[in-house]
Amino acid sequence: MIKEESKNKIYSLFTWQNISTKLSALGLALLLWLFVTSENEYTITSDIPIEVRNLPAQLVLKEKVPKFAKVRIKGQGRSLFKTLLLKRFIPGFKLVLDLERISEQYDFNLNEYFNRYPQKIVIPSNFEVNFVEVVYPIKIHISLDEYKEKMVNIKSGVNIKPSPGFTLVGDPEIRPNRVRVAGSRNIVGDINYVLVGPDSLINIDSDIKLTIDLVPPQNQLIEYSPKKIVYIQSVQAISERIISEIPVIILNPNNQMRTFASPQTVSLTVIGGLDYIAKIKSNEIKVSVNFNDWNPNKQFYDLDVEAPKDIIDWMDLSPKNIELMVTQKNN
Repeated sequence: MIKEESKNKIYSLFTWQNISTKLSALGLALLLWLFVTSENEYTITSDIPIEVRNLPAQLVLKEKVPKFAKVRIKGQGRSLFKTLLLKRFIPGFKLVLDLERISEQYDFNLNEYFNRYPQKIVIPSNFEVNFVEVVYPIKIHISLDEYKEKMVNIKSGVNIKPSPGFTLVGDPEIRPNRVRVAGSRNIVGDINYVLVGPDSLINIDSDIKLTIDLVPPQNQLIEYSPKKIVYIQSVQAISERIISEIPVIILNPNNQMRTFASPQTVSLTVIGGLDYIAKIKSNEIKVSVNFNDWNPNKQFYDLDVEAPKDIIDWMDLSPKNIELMVTQKNN
């Protein structure tokens, strides 16, 4: 019995909510119908695009101009409804700011400006609505500067973390590696490079090739050309390889002496990207001994090893030390 009463209460609640929702929708529909069919005049607020015209030659904007102004317009209900419905699809709506007589800076008081130059308010006549006033922004500051362009390098801010067992090989390749920056002289003059990123790519196990948009910093009116670059990075599986016949170099030899290393070549194991170490030649690894360390009473000398920067590590140098055979040159 209790369960039945609970069911009835829940049913009554949902029934009332359903009726309430339908009544609200009906009320809104009725208000909209009265608004659309009424010949009474109403006032509404709407966003209208701002268009800058007649920018003086060899001058550019230093600061961004708002794309839209919030404007109060009035008209009959059906005309306002038509405006709200279609203005986004018709390019005729705009507020025009004419910069022809501006040489450096100017503050537009929008309502004063459009009252003085009503022809700068562009509303298609077939919409039968009238401009009342600008609500926001009330003022727009215009700042101009000389046009400048220059070429700068592109730097990478992309952070790549390979998957376990993989490694980055070589520096990233950026195509093109330079870009033209154009805009205000003061802004462009302070730009020394364009940074790509920062972005992070994690658990990468194959080569990377990305097309990246070059986006100017926020609030900076500059343009890049080209607007896109290609970012390439080699990612390879980690492997090992034995490199043999690596020549031993004698540093700082004495010109009065004949000096020979014994043995004259060594071998070691390198660790790095699979494809990269497969192409390494023995003369790309520098193994050396310094003659300044020579002592007639010393037999064996340790070796210094310099491997290319993309080698992760090396091991198993054989032999680990060598002898220096030194004789006097005959005059």
